[in-house]
Amino acid sequence: MITEEKKRQLNDGPIIRKEKDIVSKMIRLYCKKKHHHKELCEECQDLNHYAMKRLSLCQFGEDKTACAKCPVHCYKPDYRHRIKEVMRFSGPWMLLYHPIESIRHIPIPSKLRK
Repeated sequence: MITEEKKRQLNDGPIIRKEKDIVSKMIRLYCKKKHHHKELCEECQDLNHYAMKRLSLCQFGEDKTACAKCPVHCYKPDYRHRIKEVMRFSGPWMLLYHPIESIRHIPIPSKLRK
């Protein structure tokens, strides 16, 4: 029997890959600073795996917006709370550890784009 998740097409376009990379970096940074591990602890591995799965299955694919602005909340409440905590903590640190990705990740209003 094929489950609903396996029926969906997995997203692997450049925007989704970039999102996955940024989320993974934020989770690694959070784990390093909060849990004092060089490698991801079990809790952070679980969150990272879940985030990668949700991004791969995002129904909006390459047209996705920031998750906070998305009309569909695909994260379970517990994971949503955890990823918000990670992003709040890691966001400012990303400017120091990954400045180029941080600047590229800042949303630019459409009227300022070419």
